[in-house]
Amino acid sequence: MLGFTMINSKDFTKRLQKVMDFYGESASSFAEKIGVQRSSISHILSGRNKPSLDFVLKILSSFPEVELYWLLNGKGVFPSEADNEPMKVNTSNSESTSINQEITEKSDKDIERIVIFFKDGSFKNFDNL
Repeated sequence: MLGFTMINSKDFTKRLQKVMDFYGESASSFAEKIGVQRSSISHILSGRNKPSLDFVLKILSSFPEVELYWLLNGKGVFPSEADNEPMKVNTSNSESTSINQEITEKSDKDIERIVIFFKDGSFKNFDNL
C-alpha cells in the first residue's frame, strides 16, 4: 500500500501511539477495533510502512474523537474538544424516556457498553474503559 508522502512518519507514529495510549489499547486490540491486521499497526509503529488513506479513515471512523488534521500533521487537539462534552440524548418520545428511567433505576450496576443505532443502519459503540 502506498502511504501518505506529505506526513512525517515519525511524528504520525507518536500521535498514533498517543491515541492507543489514550484508549488503553494494545496494538492487537487497536487493530481489531479499526479492522486491520495486527502487522499493519506494527509496521507503522516501527516506521517500516507509512499509513495508507484507508488506514487513517478507519481510525477516524472508529475513534471520532481523533481529528484528521491532528492525526496527520499535529495541528488541532486530541481528543477533540467537542467530544469532551457530555453526550446529549434526545428524550422527546416516551420510549427513550422509559429507557432513561430504567438506566437511572439500575444505576448501581456497572455499564459495560452502550450501543447507539442510527436510522441509516449504522451504529456507534461506547465501551466503558
